[in-house]
Amino acid sequence: MQIAISIDDTDNIESRGTGALASLLAEEIELRNWGTSRFITRHQLLVHPDIPYTSHNSAMCFTAEIVPEHLQSIIDYAAGFLDRESATGSDPGLCVVPVDRLVHFADVIDFGRRAKEVVLSKEDAYDLARRSGIHLSEHGGTGQGVIGALAGAGLRLSGNDGRLKGCLPVTVSNGRISVAELRAHDDVDEVRSIDGTELAGDEQVRLGDKVKTVLLEGKAVLLIEPLTGAADGVAWQTCSKQRLKCY
Repeated sequence: MQIAISIDDTDNIESRGTGALASLLAEEIELRNWGTSRFITRHQLLVHPDIPYTSHNSAMCFTAEIVPEHLQSIIDYAAGFLDRESATGSDPGLCVVPVDRLVHFADVIDFGRRAKEVVLSKEDAYDLARRSGIHLSEHGGTGQGVIGALAGAGLRLSGNDGRLKGCLPVTVSNGRISVAELRAHDDVDEVRSIDGTELAGDEQVRLGDKVKTVLLEGKAVLLIEPLTGAADGVAWQTCSKQRLKCY
């Protein structure tokens, strides 16, 4: 069965980030032979004076294919993990969605989208979780992180929100690579131009300092854009982190 695990507000300014904890959770699922985890996505939520957050108010989410009888073990482990590992002063929230059994799928996605635009409450989150068969729990502080955790899960399930955690590990000696080589990378499902232009496999791409993929149609997609002042047969470049801020 497929599950989505989302966590939010586990850190403080001096601690490991929420993404680091999500990575450890994903690794533990595989180490314990509970299932196979997929990539982690970062989902930007509303920044507002009424919403406490550490730096950017973003949730982290990953999906996993698991053996169904391990679902409760995963929930119990994740809950204990956040109890132990969340930073002092944080307000951690945990959301575990059994995707194959999810009720009100569209409402969960809508909750995530609304969390990017309006201030939501814990009551809103718990009510939807109860109606939808979702595990939602708080693990310290005010527990406000349950709002972002549920929102992160909804946005991940939408298939069209978020940047993948970390940078794409691509190393080339001259800073350029073909579209075909990028498509063949294990961590890339598709390569697309940012304006939808179809690209030939032999097109050359200049790599930026931080090469990042985004979640589009449920896939890890590397977006590229025309290179200003193209030279030496290189007409494209990977998008900067700033360019990808809208994802």
